[in-house]
Parts: sequence; structure tokens; C-alpha cells
Amino acid sequence: METKAELIQIYRWLRQYGNNDSHSGNGSVRIGDEFWITPTGACADTLTVGGLIRCSLAGTCGEGASLDGPLHQQVYQRNPDARAVLHSHGPYSVAITLDGKPFCPVDFEGQLYFPEVPVITIPYVDYVEKAPALVSEQLATQRIVVVRGHGVYTCAERLDLAYKWSCSLELSARTAAIARQLAAV
Repeated sequence: METKAELIQIYRWLRQYGNNDSHSGNGSVRIGDEFWITPTGACADTLTVGGLIRCSLAGTCGEGASLDGPLHQQVYQRNPDARAVLHSHGPYSVAITLDGKPFCPVDFEGQLYFPEVPVITIPYVDYVEKAPALVSEQLATQRIVVVRGHGVYTCAERLDLAYKWSCSLELSARTAAIARQLAAV
């Protein structure tokens, strides 16, 4: 599948499987010295390849690019192996990390992929200014990071891996939440 079309498909899957609502989250793919990103306010149900916004790795993001465009740009600058960045709002991932502590999955796959998931606290009023540096710093060495109360960011060498990390974290968070509920019974 062509890279930009794959991004659209994965962005739709994030919505379809409950990791985003119709207009939340974002994603990008790096192709050479540029990247293509979902636009601000994109609807996962109707977005097409023609709606993606071209951004430069070294310059500015194209007009209409996601609010997280500068964040994606800094991830690619700090992590030259990254070819995909995804941002999702999985409800279990967000809820289980509201305490601001790193998340340690209790399930086998979660432990295998990311034994400890960093959680960054950024005051909501400072998000646009501070998130690019803080998230990209973590993703330079980590597969995944959670911004407390906001959502999951992941990067990988391929889109399918970034999608896998995002979905795996959501399942690990759901499993941990269920385990906590059962222990309370």
C-alpha cells in the first residue's frame, strides 16, 4: 500500500477501534526530507490522501497542518530512524496514567514491548508551546509516551509498528484496569 494511503487507513482504524473520536488524534509519515500529516480538525471518516498536509523537516509546517505538526517535526529531527508518528486518545491509556506515574504493563505483550511507559505532565495551557520538545525528547529513545490527561504518542520505522505500539498500549492499559477492578471485588 502506498505510504500516504496507509496513513489514512491507520488513522481510520484508530477511530474505528475506539482510540480516537471522529476528529481527534493525528498521524504523519516521513518521506525523504519531508513528512505528510493529517490536517487540523481532520475527520477520520472522510479524510483522503489529498487532504494530507506536506511539511518540511527543516522549515515550517504547511498551512492547515495538525496543531501537533511542530511536535512531529521535532520527533523526526531527533529520531532519524522514525518514519511514522501517531497520536491517539485511547481511553484506557489516558485514564490509567492520570496519576502521572510511569505505566508498567501487567500483561506479557506490554512487558515485552515497553516494560515502563513514560508519562509527561504538561499543563494544558502550555501544551502547544512545550509538547514538541518534551514529547520528542522521550521519543528519541522510547517507542511510546503518554501525555497525562491527553493521549499517546508513538513513533516507529514503519506505520504498522507505530500503530501496533499504540494498540498494544491501549490493550495493556485496559487489562491493567480490569485487573485492578477484579482485585477490588
